[in-house]
Amino acid sequence: MPDSGITRILITEDEIKATVERLGAEITACYMGIAGERVVIGLLRGSFVFMADLIRQIKLPLVVDFMAVSTYGDGTVSSGDVKVAMDLDESIENRDVLLVEDIVDTGNTFNKIIRMMHNRNPRSLRICTFLDKPSRRIAHVDIDFCGITIPDEFVCGYGLDFAQRYRNLPYVGVLQVE
Repeated sequence: MPDSGITRILITEDEIKATVERLGAEITACYMGIAGERVVIGLLRGSFVFMADLIRQIKLPLVVDFMAVSTYGDGTVSSGDVKVAMDLDESIENRDVLLVEDIVDTGNTFNKIIRMMHNRNPRSLRICTFLDKPSRRIAHVDIDFCGITIPDEFVCGYGLDFAQRYRNLPYVGVLQVE
């Protein structure tokens, strides 16, 4: 059973859909009237499900790129050690960039990635996260577009994983951590 270990559903499919639609409308309104196409960058692997739904809600020209970063390995607590396994294919110099993440937890990953992105001289850099867990924040992160703020629980589903499992769940559930 793909959801064994999930103790309860935290965010339903309908809540996810409404959140993604709201974020798409907010992002579209923010960039409306700004010439050029946006570069929407997803942080793999967790953001791919959210980002696929999100870009369909953004009603403006855009291109997609990805970075692969890791901080959790197979654990439930971030190690704080950010590893970049795959870098961007697209240049972001003098372009409007939207960095998309599944969840902002400690903020350590985003601080490293944001510094890397700023060093590449984008015209603008904005952050969109599906989930925000501010109670765990160690490093400050300015989030421009936030889906849902959640409590300090380990969650899986809708792209979020534990040891590469649970990503395919259509909802976000709380994982029983032993």
